[in-house]
Amino acid sequence: MLRFDQPPENICIIRLSALGDVTHGVPVLRAIQQNWPQSRITWICSPLEHKLLSLLDGVRFVVVDKNSGWRGYWRLRRQLATERFDLLLQMQTSARANFTGACVAADIKLGWDRKRARDFHRFFMTHAIPETWHEHQLQGHLSFARSIGLDVEQPVWDFPITDEAAAFVERMIPARQRVLLISPCSSHPARNWRADRYAAVADYAAREHGMMVVLSGGPSALEAATGESIEAAMQTSALNLIGQDTLPQLVALLNRADLVISPDSGPSHLANALATPVIALHASTWSLRSGPYGSLDLCVDKFAEAAQKYLNKHPDELRWGTRIENEGVMDLIVVDAVIDRLEVAIKRLVSG
Repeated sequence: MLRFDQPPENICIIRLSALGDVTHGVPVLRAIQQNWPQSRITWICSPLEHKLLSLLDGVRFVVVDKNSGWRGYWRLRRQLATERFDLLLQMQTSARANFTGACVAADIKLGWDRKRARDFHRFFMTHAIPETWHEHQLQGHLSFARSIGLDVEQPVWDFPITDEAAAFVERMIPARQRVLLISPCSSHPARNWRADRYAAVADYAAREHGMMVVLSGGPSALEAATGESIEAAMQTSALNLIGQDTLPQLVALLNRADLVISPDSGPSHLANALATPVIALHASTWSLRSGPYGSLDLCVDKFAEAAQKYLNKHPDELRWGTRIENEGVMDLIVVDAVIDRLEVAIKRLVSG
């Protein structure tokens, strides 16, 4: 554990992407703000993630566009040329993140342990968090806070909801209406479930529990097509907001929802950060590592079956973080398994 005679004055965080991972980084930020309120914090992130992180208070953001290539690193180096940080928390191990960290002058550079690092990450760092094996990504990120001497028991996010975003949700969703929000797509297409299966679960929720079904997602062609396919396969109706809501509005939608269904994706983790129950669909990835932290018991997880079927191995034999993105892997998840978890979640809502 690193020890400081006094709180570091100037701290830099690097977590460029993706939405779920930057969401995991927010409790580290909040722990620093709570314990070291006088520390100045700079967070280096990517443009899309900045749209979400910009909701947070008390942080200076520096945006690095991965499409800018070497020119982007050069601009970053010049932008930070006159600064030296007491502490850099490099919570991403990709080559792009490592080169970004190389542009930052810092007395201490804390990164991931060797088992979870890649792309020569450890050669860019001066210190590493404790080595472990099976640990959820959220706890891995919280290890950065613990490694600098902060006592963090439970994660805190405190994502603000803007007045504009709250008004948007009020216009879209009637008051007191129970809501099932489906965010059907991940940035990794192999993690996505079939549209007709989403539709079957959506119809069940609408018919059996009177839930309003809301579809949410980004503006990509794949997401738009998926939303249209879900609507076409449904016998009931849905409010399709795919491509229509901003990230601040998504935060408000996830906060308003009573239940979310999603594959391993940013909205899954963001909903968790807002304390909204999530039925996460996992076959390509292992929920024990990357499921929504507060809803792990609601996950439908077929990763062990996928590991056996496609790799002929038990998950414990695989490198922590292995993805199985073979075609058809998500077909291991059947509709009845998701409905089973939905019933569990509904009972909790009713009893709560």
